[in-house]
Amino acid sequence: MGRIRDAFERADAEGRAALVIYLCAGDPDLAATPRLIAAAAEAGADVIEIGMPFSDPTADGPAIQKASERALARGATLRGLLDAVREARRTTDVPLLLFGYYNPILAYGEAKLVSDAAAAGIDGFLVVDLPPEECEPLRTPAVERGLDYVPLVAPTSNRWRVELAAEAATAFIYYVSLTGVTGAAGTDIAAAADRAAEVARATGLPVALGFGVKSPADVRVAAARCAGVVVGTAVVRQIEAAPDVASAITAVRTLVASLSAATVRGG
Repeated sequence: MGRIRDAFERADAEGRAALVIYLCAGDPDLAATPRLIAAAAEAGADVIEIGMPFSDPTADGPAIQKASERALARGATLRGLLDAVREARRTTDVPLLLFGYYNPILAYGEAKLVSDAAAAGIDGFLVVDLPPEECEPLRTPAVERGLDYVPLVAPTSNRWRVELAAEAATAFIYYVSLTGVTGAAGTDIAAAADRAAEVARATGLPVALGFGVKSPADVRVAAARCAGVVVGTAVVRQIEAAPDVASAITAVRTLVASLSAATVRGG
């Protein structure tokens, strides 16, 4: 069992859902990324997704697309991301999940990235456009190095696809709340959380709900039904709106603390 699964079990033992926070590496710049990771962890994030900046993030809405654009414009690279993670590991042992798209991974080389990511302090991979039946070139070396692999399922996933995801999962399953992009408005969080709970019952695995979860109120609804809750767009917007890095760190710390408080079941 790795740090990610430990975090989910610890949260459950404390009567709450695990809070998973997304940060785009390199936004506002790579030097700020370790400080943002530490701030989110100190404020109550149980797991942090570290987004790989990518030019065509098709599953992401405008806020995260812009974050990727800002990061790439300021010179962010996958190697630079790993350096930032290595720096973050000097101050925090929060589980870190490398999140993104397959193209940069394929260009870097799956086995090489697994090796370099493990050395830097990454705990696992979540690749939104890599379906379970195609994941072995990345999943196999990751598992061999003790890293987790997190698959996604969606409202359109049939029983066969859910079973494939369960076979690939080593820590938890990410349930996408809607057939759309991150940050979408009007998501029925309660209904999505109920569907995520059905996936958890069917697979016997922890399931985290993401896409469209923005506020403490959303987190509270999802936490009552799900093992984990993922918030990304709301965090990225705080960083975008901040006038400087120090303000961004303060804003992220404040938001994550409010989200963390909402993960307590029955609270």
